[in-house]
Amino acid sequence: MSARPLSVVSLGGGHGLYQTLLAGRKIIGANGHRPEDGSSLSAIVTVADDGGSSGRLRRELAIVPPGDLRMALSALTPDTEDGRLWRETLQHRFGGHGAMAGHAVGNLLIAGMAERCGNAQAALDNVARWTQSTGRVLPAALEPLDIEADVAGLDDDPRVMRSVRGQVAVATTPGSVRRVRLIPDAPSANPLAVEAIMNADVVTIGPGSWFSSVIPHLLIPEIVDALNRTSADVVVVLNLSPEAGETPGFSTERHIHVFSQHAPDLHVDHFLADSGIPFSKGEKDYLDRAAHNVGATVSYCDMVEVDDSGRLTNRHDPHKLAAAIMEVIQDN
Repeated sequence: MSARPLSVVSLGGGHGLYQTLLAGRKIIGANGHRPEDGSSLSAIVTVADDGGSSGRLRRELAIVPPGDLRMALSALTPDTEDGRLWRETLQHRFGGHGAMAGHAVGNLLIAGMAERCGNAQAALDNVARWTQSTGRVLPAALEPLDIEADVAGLDDDPRVMRSVRGQVAVATTPGSVRRVRLIPDAPSANPLAVEAIMNADVVTIGPGSWFSSVIPHLLIPEIVDALNRTSADVVVVLNLSPEAGETPGFSTERHIHVFSQHAPDLHVDHFLADSGIPFSKGEKDYLDRAAHNVGATVSYCDMVEVDDSGRLTNRHDPHKLAAAIMEVIQDN
């Protein structure tokens, strides 16, 4: 890996993508690579958020929701005094009760630049230049998307399925999400996202909110096609635990099954599961079979973050995640 420039591409959204991008920076740095030698780190980000500051700006300005894009930009600010100031500024939210309340500074910067430049990609590239970003942020699509889910358990009869529309509604439904789709159906991908995947050495998918941050990427046909055609190692990072709202009670095997159900023709190389989860031998056998259906193997690695007091968090540790990804691709 150290003999030539290295390209790492990460798909996702929100806090899961944030941690993965921190890991991606460590993967590149661990091999002595720098942007000057042609190495690169790219984030391909979901654009279906409709809540909070992002939802307000999306509705008022008809732009792609900037929140997950802002999170990715903040993960890529350099580890310098200026970089840390930019990170904190991008993430800063206005308080109070007026029109600005709840808006993140980074969301407003992206929205303002998008209106000035005419498109979100140019806006992101300009903000990345100001912040001296260590990578590039690419919306998965150049139009805002909606998520619609089939949900069971909202009626007295648990067999009845109801449609729920919108990322916030899907994430907070008291029912059980069975399947999601995008509106519009089969949207066009950002051409730069497709190009990044095709030129990558390593592509990561996840972790994150499974139905609203991970699976939406698999519903964009050009993204799936690029993942199948790329020569990169495609690594899916599984969540550390089920997520309240979207995937309550989901086993790790269920996460893999839902992943393959939404993209039955997608081939991936590796699934990464945390070794701290107490899997029985039978459960590991089920996981192996589920992964085999998409051509992948399952690796078990210590990836959980430990806080300053020694407690386990529900986040992936960027150092451990970087080491786990490097281990599985070097063993391939």
